Amino acid sequence: MSNGAYNSIEHRATVNAMNERISFATFFNPKLEAKVGPAKSLLMNTGNQPLYKTLVMEQYLKEFFLNKLNGKTFLEKMKIEDEAHET
Repeated sequence: MSNGAYNSIEHRATVNAMNERISFATFFNPKLEAKVGPAKSLLMNTGNQPLYKTLVMEQYLKEFFLNKLNGKTFLEKMKIEDEAHET
């Protein structure tokens, strides 16, 4: 969605006996026929080209669940493989 402007990290929990830990989850659940990809408003505001593919949500989910759980590898598979987009 952010076209690489906001990077996520691998989830890690650090246990601390002195302080409580609070976690919360957020969900984004578009319709299966919706297109998902870099936010057009971010692209227009920055003038940058999209770095990631736009897919219909149904196809995105199929590809996501066919991918083996291994860190951020699925995000790497979503990158556009075009030399014009590489820095």
